[in-house]
Amino acid sequence: MEGLRGSYGLPLNADINVTSLVDVAFVLLIIFMITAPIMQGGVEVQLPRAEARPIQPKEGLIVTIDSRGRIFAGESPLSFDEFRAAFGPLAKSRGAQGVYLRADRRVDYGEVVRVLAVMRGAGINDVGLVAEEEEIER
Repeated sequence: MEGLRGSYGLPLNADINVTSLVDVAFVLLIIFMITAPIMQGGVEVQLPRAEARPIQPKEGLIVTIDSRGRIFAGESPLSFDEFRAAFGPLAKSRGAQGVYLRADRRVDYGEVVRVLAVMRGAGINDVGLVAEEEEIER
């Protein structure tokens, strides 16, 4: 039995050409590398500036109060009553490795204190207040 022959009597090539597959994989990799930082949006706030070294939120639960006084647990918007009801179970379910509060600098101080009181009432005594680093003029 002779080897496989094509219609013109030439031998058939049974190898898989992966060049185009590799090209597509590299293009997708580049697209994901460009779009991944853009997709890490979050809630837009202008954090207050502090002279001390600011805290950068790591892993844990991030609570945000935006400029209109809306409260976000992660990226989920909540009213104050919803936040009060949901914060305790949410902190326990996440393990509360760290709780960080990001509040816009234009938010009323009383709103921040109310949110901190809910956190303390849920048993979280160590809350990191996130701020931007203050630029020191020399």
